[in-house]
This record gives sequence, structure tokens and C-alpha cells, in this order.
Amino acid sequence: MDIEENRALVARARVHAALGEPARLAIVDHLALGDASPGEIGQRLGLPTNLLAHHLKILDQAGLIRRRQSEGDRRRSYLHLVPGALAGLLPAPLRHAPRVVFVCTHNSARSQLAAALWARTGSVPAVSAGTSPAARVHHHAVAIARRHGLSLASARPRHLEDVLRPDDLVVAVCDNAHENLGDRLGGVDRLHWSIPDPVRAGTGTAFEHAYTDIAGRIDRLAPAVHHPRKK
Repeated sequence: MDIEENRALVARARVHAALGEPARLAIVDHLALGDASPGEIGQRLGLPTNLLAHHLKILDQAGLIRRRQSEGDRRRSYLHLVPGALAGLLPAPLRHAPRVVFVCTHNSARSQLAAALWARTGSVPAVSAGTSPAARVHHHAVAIARRHGLSLASARPRHLEDVLRPDDLVVAVCDNAHENLGDRLGGVDRLHWSIPDPVRAGTGTAFEHAYTDIAGRIDRLAPAVHHPRKK
């Protein structure tokens, strides 16, 4: 066995060891389709703070998760799975919803790109909306969509209140929207993707990074969302 093969084997063993504890596996399962803050994870799984910190440290050392500071409440951070870290080991927790609603604050970039990408991949319909819609879709979002064979020419920002239905699956693609919504959606099924705002940077590169991040997440989520009336 050469050095590179041994390094790969050690890295794989570290991942398997990290996933060999039920609580850590539950954390990874929870992060499979969306991001969450440590507090949200602890509350969801009923883990005390010290034990949660221990499990997160092990998952981080195994290269499975990363933290990203919230762009909304800077005191918060969100955990997300490292793309490709599980390479086929990741289960696909099923979600049943007749429609997916992608939400960001202004509905001018990330949520519009997500809905357009979903239309090419998902098996259920999707729309986008904002918690404080802008006047128009950002020109960089239109350009990056065109570059990847999508069209946002007819897209218009809309308010979430004008779009949302009780049985929708809501995917917040920005920290501000996720935090502003809080518990206001009641029992509506929700996911959160902590995707940096490309409008802040205002560059084509930032929009390309956002597009790539969204595309990878949709590839994971789309096979797991089924219409409740379809077998």
C-alpha cells in the first residue's frame, strides 16, 4: 500500500468512526438536506450543550461539517455538510410536499436561481418568494442563469405572504430570511441553506459560487422530495 492509498484509507476510517455513534449519525442525517445552528440541532435531538459540542468537534475533525457565521445575526453560526464528504454514504431522508418554495430576503438572486434550477431537476413544482421583495431580479442573477442555460427573463420578485400555502416545503436560502421568519410559519415544513449573499460582493464570481452551492444542494434534495399523492 503506497502513501496516498494509506492516507485515503485513514480518512475513510475517520469518517466511519465519526458516524459510528448514533447521536453523530443523527446530526449528519439532520444536516443532509439543510443547514442548522448548533442550538437548533441540540434542541431537535435533545442533546445537552457539552455533549453536542463534543460530537460536533469529532464531526469537524473528520471533515464532515463546517461552520459559517450568519449573515443576519452575527452572533449565530450555521453547520453544513462538506460537499462530497460522504460520497454516496449519505441517506436521503424523504420529504413529502406538493410544492417547494425557495425564500430569501429580496427574492432577487438566490431564491430565483434555486427555483429555476429546481424546475430542471425536481419532480414537484417550485416557486420563489421574499420576506422583503426587491423591485426586480438582480442583473447578475439573470446573467449567471443565462450562462447555465436557465432563464430569469420573466421572473419577478414576490412576497412570501402572497405565495405560501400550508402544505409547502419552505427552503430559506439566506440567513436573514431564516432568522426573520422564526416561528411565524407555524407547522410549515422548513429547511435552511446558509448560502452567502452574492449581492453583497456584487461580482460575477460571487454569483457563480452561489449558483454552484445551490445546484449541489438541489441535487441532494430533489430525489428526497415526493408529492404526497404520488407513489
